Amino acid sequence: MNDLVVIKNNLPVISTFDLFSKMGYREHRKLKLVISSNIDAFNDLGFLPLERAKPTSATGGRPVESYLLNEDHFILLVLLAKNSPESVTLKIRVSKEFKRMKQTLANIAAQQHDPDRQKIRADGKAIYHQKSDVIKNFVEYAKSQGSTSAELYYSNLARMENNALFFIEAKYKNLREIMTIRQLMQVATADQAVERALQEGMDKGLHCKECFVLAKERVIAFAEIIGKSQLHDLALEVKKEEE
Repeated sequence: MNDLVVIKNNLPVISTFDLFSKMGYREHRKLKLVISSNIDAFNDLGFLPLERAKPTSATGGRPVESYLLNEDHFILLVLLAKNSPESVTLKIRVSKEFKRMKQTLANIAAQQHDPDRQKIRADGKAIYHQKSDVIKNFVEYAKSQGSTSAELYYSNLARMENNALFFIEAKYKNLREIMTIRQLMQVATADQAVERALQEGMDKGLHCKECFVLAKERVIAFAEIIGKSQLHDLALEVKKEEE
């Protein structure tokens, strides 16, 4: 069961679009009307942003506009909205998710302030920037060989590294911000392997695709030695503690 509460801009929030049917409303606009009719009360509990998202239906249509509620907004909405048999169960579920997401943010903040991790992260950034400079040159190298999609090498190389080193079960804004110290050291080594492979390939005049394959082979060989690891999912750890 997917979480209804998500983290946006470092704050746990829940979308009214994900709530309306679960609260017994047939239309999203009717749940939004509860909020707009009491907008001053909701604004007193904090900033109430609107999110516009493309419709998920194949036929398209107008973008869906949803309120993003913080925990206090959600509690007020439950008090004002119509009662339904599912309301109590939903409130308990969402309250637990808010608690877990807040703990997740606290855990991430604590991890990021660890002095040892900060040093490893800083060293890793320096290595990453060196790799980025080589990739920039490599992209120009690929263009000179006639590649019309050379810019994709930035994302393709990053995806290749992450898939080789980690089991990733969710989407994250910045993978390196939630990695353990050990994982940061591993990805820094992989960055160096990519940097050197690309540079060697260019020095030998290899085709850009061959350079990419060489970098991939080096990273996979390294991953086979150290083994893939589960990305450090702090939200999942908190959920397990609850259970």
